[in-house]
Amino acid sequence: MRRRDFLAAAAGAAVVAASPASALAATRQRPGAAHAPDLHLGDFPVVAQVRARRALEHLRVLSDRIGPRIGGTDSEHQARDYLVRVLRQLRYQVTTQPFAVPDKYLADLVVDRTRWQAGASRFGALGVTVKAPVVDVGDGSALPDLTGKIALFVNAPTGSAPTLAAIEKGAVAVVLGRISATASKLSAFSPTLTQNVAVPVVGLAQVHTERLRGTTTELTITTTHHANLTSHNVIAERPPTFPWRDNGVVMITAHYDSVPGSPGANDDGSGTVLCLELARVLRHLPTNKTIRFALWGSEEQGLLGSRHYVSQLIPEEIARIKGVFQNDMVATSHDPATAYWLLSVDGADNNTTREVRAAAQRLGYDPRVHGPVARGSSDHVPFHEKGMASANFSWRGEGGPQLLEPIYHTPEDTIAANVSLDRLQVSIELIGAAAYRLATLR
Repeated sequence: MRRRDFLAAAAGAAVVAASPASALAATRQRPGAAHAPDLHLGDFPVVAQVRARRALEHLRVLSDRIGPRIGGTDSEHQARDYLVRVLRQLRYQVTTQPFAVPDKYLADLVVDRTRWQAGASRFGALGVTVKAPVVDVGDGSALPDLTGKIALFVNAPTGSAPTLAAIEKGAVAVVLGRISATASKLSAFSPTLTQNVAVPVVGLAQVHTERLRGTTTELTITTTHHANLTSHNVIAERPPTFPWRDNGVVMITAHYDSVPGSPGANDDGSGTVLCLELARVLRHLPTNKTIRFALWGSEEQGLLGSRHYVSQLIPEEIARIKGVFQNDMVATSHDPATAYWLLSVDGADNNTTREVRAAAQRLGYDPRVHGPVARGSSDHVPFHEKGMASANFSWRGEGGPQLLEPIYHTPEDTIAANVSLDRLQVSIELIGAAAYRLATLR
């Protein structure tokens, strides 16, 4: 018997002995699957044990409790500390990798005792708090007297002209809101001006713009300049069962930061908690390769965390990495997002896409799996650029991987509005079965 098969048999037998009911359940046709599973022995210890509901408990902390996790700020640091604590409790070797990131300009808004986050303009007043009634001035074509008021513009140009006009009319703050003419919602943003102004200027997400529109409610705005920031990657690994043989590394990855204003439940809290659940299940299973989990900071600013990580790898370490399974947006409940996409940078098959497709066939999910097709825009890109097998895995529309849910990158990316436990379960099973099989290969 080959060592890979021996390891798989040992792991499978252990699961059957520990929990015959779970092992039996693993052989039943899965919800949403096209046919009953035809599992390898090595699939049993993963498929029988992974639970999306366990992952959801971590997501409640990241998305509901911490909320928006902006790279390099205290909110991202809170998430980092939570991830480190969970992975150390699972007995992984955990390190954090710091790197510098650009300054952030953010705003907290309080309306009717509800707190929102928005982007602040670096050209406006920072480190101040303003409390005043809101006046909806529409596109700004006819401005009333704004003395002592906060001006709310909707779909006005985001340069200096509307802001300067409102200040001339006495506005103590300017809020620039946007409402899309399409189904897609718009996120918070930091407005760019051509000159400095003496009042706060903030860029509001569409959902919050819609709630303020037409009201005269009192609004409190606090702007903050977050300077000298450090973001962190969280790296956790466990050695192979036979550590005297170096058979390489299998990486399972996701980014844990989010954009301003967004709780990031699907993007990418879902991928992050997929990693935590697989870390729980894979921690004691026999492997021929090192299992390494990497949770990236500051992806939303240009893949900064993963690029920093790859930049630190020496050629010998690059050669050891046999596959990088990047998980970005793996649980959306958006109805049309019924396709699970295999996204490699060049559209070609590699170790990761082959193993996920093979796992889908074994589990009965193969009709839902599409690709590989060419797409970047996530943390698999730096690995591909250095010649390592890597791909991103994500639920999106059948018409193509560009078809994201309309509330992508918005305050509505919450567990309640944008997370499907069923899709999260499928994602965990597919990546778990695929990564574990690659980890048992010699």
